[in-house]
Amino acid sequence: MPGAGHRGAARARWLGAALLGLLLLPVSLPLEVSVGKATTIYAINGSEVLLPCTFSSCFGFRDLGFWWTYNGSETFRILLTGSVKNEKSDPRVHLQSDHRVTLEGTTKDKMNNISILLRDLDFSDTGKYTCHVKNPKEKDLQHHADIFLQVVDKLEEVDNTVTFIILAVVGGVIGLLVFILLVKKLIAFILKKTQEKKKECLVSSSGNDNTENGLPGSKAEEKPPTKV
Repeated sequence: MPGAGHRGAARARWLGAALLGLLLLPVSLPLEVSVGKATTIYAINGSEVLLPCTFSSCFGFRDLGFWWTYNGSETFRILLTGSVKNEKSDPRVHLQSDHRVTLEGTTKDKMNNISILLRDLDFSDTGKYTCHVKNPKEKDLQHHADIFLQVVDKLEEVDNTVTFIILAVVGGVIGLLVFILLVKKLIAFILKKTQEKKKECLVSSSGNDNTENGLPGSKAEEKPPTKV
């Protein structure tokens, strides 16, 4: 039937277009949000800490919205909301629920930085902080990244004893290898000089023997002719 064949071809075209879209999807990176490599930050009570957050989009952005939230053991609240008009504009704050929180970000040099600074830390500030971003240019696509803040009385000193021991052992082994190579070269040099001296002695001894025996080519003293 012609109608069935037409419907089959249309389905094949739709299937091909869908497969092509799936193949091209990884190439076009959508909105991404990052808080850096460290997922946990430690800070001392009473100090301040920078909570990093950057975003990127290969499609660009316009009127991009962002907000920070705090999720503690018993509390959830929005710390700050803002927006970025375009790539040439700096982030703008619309709502700030905590006077200790300030926006430290900028979009200059394509940094797309929307980090916040939290001052006068208290133990109750321990918890999960989330950076949210929404891009209307990507059909209001949203993305977020989490970072955990642990407020402590004092930072623990890292014991580097094992590291120092490993470095000392490695350095000692390398030094020993270098010393062995130097001794080996010195011995080779001494043996070479010794062999050269032996050759000189053999050549000199051979010349002296030829002279004493009066062999051809020797410089033996000639006797004067006998007078008649």
